[in-house]
Amino acid sequence: MIFYNGINLETGGNAWFTKLVKNAKKTENKDYYAVSNGVDVIYLEGQNEKGKEDPHAWLNLENGIIYAKNIAKRLIEKDPKNKETYEKNLKAYTAKLETLDKEAKAKFNNIPAEKKMIVTSEGCFKYFSKAYGVPSAYIWEINTEEEGTPDQIKTLVEKLRKTKVPSLFVESSVDDRPMKTVSKDTKIPIYAKIFTDSIAEKGEKGDSYYDMMKWNLDKIAEGLSK
Repeated sequence: MIFYNGINLETGGNAWFTKLVKNAKKTENKDYYAVSNGVDVIYLEGQNEKGKEDPHAWLNLENGIIYAKNIAKRLIEKDPKNKETYEKNLKAYTAKLETLDKEAKAKFNNIPAEKKMIVTSEGCFKYFSKAYGVPSAYIWEINTEEEGTPDQIKTLVEKLRKTKVPSLFVESSVDDRPMKTVSKDTKIPIYAKIFTDSIAEKGEKGDSYYDMMKWNLDKIAEGLSK
């Protein structure tokens, strides 16, 4: 059984996932499943068509709960004799995510509006922004061949000079040099590395979905409270 995100993450670009399952003669909803079914999709800026979706839905904990429910549903279908165990685990896990979600919303509600902006390298925090009321800004919108160009950096620097944003953030999965340039030019410090496209190495903080989200929420709230 294979689970994949969907929302054009694995099937966009060079469509590596589509080629993989086709070559392996796998069938969707029999051998592999999208965990994002039921998510309210957000599109890239200025776009509203198939293939232009922002795939980073997991950065909203409410969507993480949808993912968990979809996974549990498929596991029960494949392994019905253990239905009770899957349902018990799902209930406990979603309760943890719901508590973390409520705590995060309370934290961000207490941050002054002029400080509320999460600045990252890739513009992958649209779902996060909508969920927690924190606008986002970025160097490039989505990982492509053009990441951290002089024009992209200049545009962000000019935007930030008009704000009172206290901290910047850089993702663990990207080159941090463009954000270091933004930090140098704006004199706004990089507060922390955060997780977007991957979790931490096993044994490190952020090595599960829950721990990754807790780390992100804590660090972003701390950085914007400076």
